[in-house]
Amino acid sequence: MADQLLDQVRDVVDGQIDFEGQKLAEVLATAVLSIVGAVSFLVGFFLQDIALALKIGLGGTALTFLLVVPPWPFFNRHPLKWLPVGGEPAVTSAQQNIVIDEKVLGK
Repeated sequence: MADQLLDQVRDVVDGQIDFEGQKLAEVLATAVLSIVGAVSFLVGFFLQDIALALKIGLGGTALTFLLVVPPWPFFNRHPLKWLPVGGEPAVTSAQQNIVIDEKVLGK
């Protein structure tokens, strides 16, 4: 039963994001945390309430977590096309023909 629940959680959480999505997540996290930090500081300063400033900051951090951590579909708009796995062995330098001044050098 626990294995089934764990598999369901993995299916939900284990998502793929592309490189552009990683960049977007980083920009979103930086922007949201910066804005929330500034708003939190200003509200705390003008109202002279450190508890309210901390609550705003923690709420903004939770909002940023919900925006950035789950693999939302907009983080995977540009998926990469990976090359298929081939069963051919790698080409070694002994198998290559090197051409210098129209002369083939090879073993």
